[in-house]
Amino acid sequence: MSSRRSRSRQSAGVSRTSDEQINDLVSKLQELLPELRRRRSDKVSAGRVLQETCNYIRNLHKEVDDLSERLSELLETTDSAQAAMIRTLLSQ
Repeated sequence: MSSRRSRSRQSAGVSRTSDEQINDLVSKLQELLPELRRRRSDKVSAGRVLQETCNYIRNLHKEVDDLSERLSELLETTDSAQAAMIRTLLSQ
């Protein structure tokens, strides 16, 4: 019975550490998100932080797609020497 109790305590210790790690990571995510960074002193739920993280990543993907499209259009309108130089700069 004592071994069962010690295993139970070990499980609880692992869970507590895991919860602390998750809370730390959620706090770090909150600091990275512009929308939630302003609310640093406010208590924001982990679910809200994760939802905002997903939204932020989606928006970043859209921005990358838009910038890629604009760059492609720019490269099409420039002469081949300039386009080659831009491609070289981007590949570095």
